[in-house]
Amino acid sequence: MTVSDILTKTGSGLKKFASIFKKKQKTEEDYYLASQWTLMGRKLVKHKLAKVSMWILGILYFNALFANFIAPYGLNDFDSNYKNAAPTKIHWHDEEGNFVGPYVYALTFKNNMQTFKKEWVEDTSEKYFVKFFAEGRDYKLFGFIPCSHHLFEVKGEKGGDKAKILLFGGDNLGNDLFSRILIGSQVSLTIPFAGCLISFILGIILGGISGYFGGWVDNLIQRIIEVISALPSIPLWMALSAAIPADIPVPAMYLSITVVLSFIGWTGLARIVRGKFMSIKNEDYIMAAQIAGVSTWKILFKHMVPGFMSYLIVSLTLGIPGMIIGETSMSFLGLGMRAPATSWGVLLKETQDITSIANYPWKLIPLFFVILTVLAFNFFGDGCRDAADPYK
Repeated sequence: MTVSDILTKTGSGLKKFASIFKKKQKTEEDYYLASQWTLMGRKLVKHKLAKVSMWILGILYFNALFANFIAPYGLNDFDSNYKNAAPTKIHWHDEEGNFVGPYVYALTFKNNMQTFKKEWVEDTSEKYFVKFFAEGRDYKLFGFIPCSHHLFEVKGEKGGDKAKILLFGGDNLGNDLFSRILIGSQVSLTIPFAGCLISFILGIILGGISGYFGGWVDNLIQRIIEVISALPSIPLWMALSAAIPADIPVPAMYLSITVVLSFIGWTGLARIVRGKFMSIKNEDYIMAAQIAGVSTWKILFKHMVPGFMSYLIVSLTLGIPGMIIGETSMSFLGLGMRAPATSWGVLLKETQDITSIANYPWKLIPLFFVILTVLAFNFFGDGCRDAADPYK
């Protein structure tokens, strides 16, 4: 090896080392110059459970947004012939084993004289093919866009009886449980979110006023919090729900339950915000803002709230599961949404009869969605908690 070869290799090695050093230096500069929100976002993305939970929540809210398009049937498309029907079996091949696409058979039931239970049997005399993006019942997408196409429909008739595709089986009226779960998610996923947001705002405002001003204002707000916190949850739900008329429209019922949940859920956050405000209101930067003549509301929301915003974000994400369980519990007890409106709690109300669960276990499927949503929010909140301190 000549001297020139050695110098060439040494030069290329030095250039490679310099390139790596510059890249590392740039990465460190980006880290130290990035804002706290940027660092929180980077750390949150690295949290595997939080990332999976974000995908799950994204799918759930996407399905809720397009529920009327994805659901093949509406809340009034019940058929007594499919009362408590088992989940429909989807076939893909014909009798000769050739692939013909998805299709179903109509269901008929017979009584088993040995077990005295109703058994569902497929009527194989005619195939009913599943058509995608087919025209079906009329509905309004997003509540105001007239539409009639659905993600999938079953086409084909025989003897005037139309076959149905029940992916999750049927309920006690012959409704499609899959469609009711999708449409019910619009309530179960949005009421808790709206209720938690209102509680979040109430907790920050009332807790902030209580901690910042103190005196008789603090005493008054704290006594109100103590009274609300001392009331048992279920009797309080019953008392507030009794004020909601049973025959009001679904949107009004939606708003009423949101207000009920918000009225119950703000007290814990208000006390924490009060303690935070009391601990930082005597800090130098707050005193400087007061001397400079900054308005009280600007001091509260521009200088003090951002000081513990990371905690507030975690509190919001972890508070939503509690609201979801609250709405489900209210509807399960008959204090929330009522038929013909639907939510996951309304669907679980049918599981109160142990005999019904023993004979028709698919009615517990809404419980799986409640558990999945609550776990996803909890894992996402756990990721937010870790990302709230990006420098660790």
